[in-house]
Amino acid sequence: MMPLAVRERVIAWIREHRPAVVDMTGGAPELIPGFRELVQAARAVGCQVIDRCNLAVLDEPGQEDLIDFLVENEVTVVASMPCYLSDNVDRQRGRGTYDRSIRGLQRLNAAGCGRDGQLPLYLVYNPGGASLPPAQDALERDYRTRLQDDWGITFTGLWCLANVPITRFRAFLERSGKLADYEELLWQSYNPATLEGVMCRSTVSVDHRGRVYDCDFNLALGLDMGDVAVDSNTPRHLWDITPTRLSGKTIATGTHCLACTAGCGSSCTGAVAPTPTL
Repeated sequence: MMPLAVRERVIAWIREHRPAVVDMTGGAPELIPGFRELVQAARAVGCQVIDRCNLAVLDEPGQEDLIDFLVENEVTVVASMPCYLSDNVDRQRGRGTYDRSIRGLQRLNAAGCGRDGQLPLYLVYNPGGASLPPAQDALERDYRTRLQDDWGITFTGLWCLANVPITRFRAFLERSGKLADYEELLWQSYNPATLEGVMCRSTVSVDHRGRVYDCDFNLALGLDMGDVAVDSNTPRHLWDITPTRLSGKTIATGTHCLACTAGCGSSCTGAVAPTPTL
């Protein structure tokens, strides 16, 4: 949970520097106190706001007006939908997840999300295991066909994200004896054409304490920014930096970064390069 004092400083930074995009993620960011205040503050100064929504939150008590709020503030909704087949989704996310996700998408469609150009609705795919995502364009066509034919659902676009071998996914790979094979796959699939579009080159990740990181994965690992113009003994908070001071600075990297640079690449908005030719 982001304390009020941190939230106020984050909002002040947004008002001063007006980033193009404020991208809010969780778990379920909508359940965090101050979520709506952050959305309204960012929209008031012209930022695009992205809500990384798990869809199940739309059924939570107290969130009955959430869709109306997102529509009123023209928030871009990005919804996790790891497959268009129910068995695959429930196997990956838990029994009943698919049905709740379909209901959520239908409610968003009914409110104009994914149908109105001012209300984008993106779906997010990631593989269920130790493999790279397929070609994003081809998979998007499959999603459109099945979700439209089966449920009448439309959406703006599909974003394919690779699984990064850290935290829980890394533990799963270790338990199943697949870590070495997956890391070798990432090494062998490295694509230099992805480097221009990876998220860490244009995005700063901010945690609940206001500390800044080069990307969400570095945040999860506690890997500090590579080279910020502040003393190394000073806590690196959002209010310690400006966009200008970040320009040209070194990004902290590790072997986990190969997941974002393999194949078509993977960033916060999906694939970043064409399918590499073999």
